[in-house]
Amino acid sequence: MAGICSYGGYVPRYRLNRGVVVQAMAWMNIAIMAHAQGEKAVANFDEDPITMAVAAGIDALKGVDRSTVEGVYFASTTMPYKERLNAGIIIPPLNVKDQVRAADFSGGLKAGTTALLSALEGVESGRINNIVVTSADCRLGLAATAQEMIFGDAAAAFVVGDKDVVAEFKGSYSVTYDFCDHIRSNNADTDRQWEERWIRDMGYSQFIPEAINGLLQKYQLTIADFAKVIYPCNNRGARKDINKKLGISPEIEQSNLQAEIGDSGTSLPLVMLAQALETAKPGDKLLVASYGSGVDALYFEVTENIQKKTGRLGISGYLA
Repeated sequence: MAGICSYGGYVPRYRLNRGVVVQAMAWMNIAIMAHAQGEKAVANFDEDPITMAVAAGIDALKGVDRSTVEGVYFASTTMPYKERLNAGIIIPPLNVKDQVRAADFSGGLKAGTTALLSALEGVESGRINNIVVTSADCRLGLAATAQEMIFGDAAAAFVVGDKDVVAEFKGSYSVTYDFCDHIRSNNADTDRQWEERWIRDMGYSQFIPEAINGLLQKYQLTIADFAKVIYPCNNRGARKDINKKLGISPEIEQSNLQAEIGDSGTSLPLVMLAQALETAKPGDKLLVASYGSGVDALYFEVTENIQKKTGRLGISGYLA
C-alpha cells in the first residue's frame, strides 16, 4: 500500500507580532487592524524556501534508510531559481544518493498537494519508491496590506513509500480553475489580488466544498467519518461558511495555524497535515485539501505504525 511513511516540519525561529505591524503601519491602511491578532513566522536573513525544505526533510528522514530514497520533489511558488533544478539543490544536504528522480512543482498554491499526489501515485504504480516530498514558501506582502499581515514562513516534508506506512493513501479528488484571486507575475516580488469578498465567495467558499464533497461522494463517505479535516483558508468568514456547508465541527477542524505561523503558501496544507499526524491514532481518517487555482483533496487512514514514529521535532516541536 502507498502512503506516508514518515513526516517532518520546520518553522523559522523568529516571530513578528502582528500588533507591532499595526502600530507602525495602520496609519497607511487602517483595515490591517482586522488581522492584528497573533504572530507570524519569519525566515532569517540566511534562510529561504530551499533551506527550510532541507530542515523539514532532515526531520522527516529521521529513522529512514536514506540509501532507499529514489526521489526528491520540491513544491514552492518562491523558489530561488527559475532555471536551475531547485530540488537538485536539496539532495546533497539530505544525504541521499545522486541517482534519484528530482522535480520542482510550482505555479500555484496547490503545488504542494500536487507534488504529494504525484509521489503517491508513482509509488502506487510500482515504478518508484521512497520519495521525499518537501514544500516551503517565503512570500512577501506589500507594506500595510493584508498579505503583509497574513503571510508566514514554514516548511513540511514527507517520505512516501509502500513499507512501514503511517498513513495509507486511500484516494483523491481534484478540481482546477483559472481563478485569478492571487497573481504574481514573472518579475514581481509581491502578489496582487482581487477584492477579498470575491475571493471569499467565489473562491474559497465554492472550490473547497466542491472538491471535498466530490471526494466524499467518490468514496461514499461522510464528513463525520474523519478525525481531522484539513484545509488552508485564512479568511475567517470563508472558514465559517465552509464549515457550515460541509458540517465540519470544531472537534475535527484542524487549526490553520494563523495565530502561530501565518499563511505559508504551498506548504500550509502539508504543514497542517504534518501537525495532525503528530497526534493521530491508528484508524483515524484524515482529509486534507489545498487551495490555489483549484483544489486537491486527499484521503488517508492512519495505521498502527504511527505509534513507532518518535524522535522528530515536527511542527509542534518548533512552536514549543
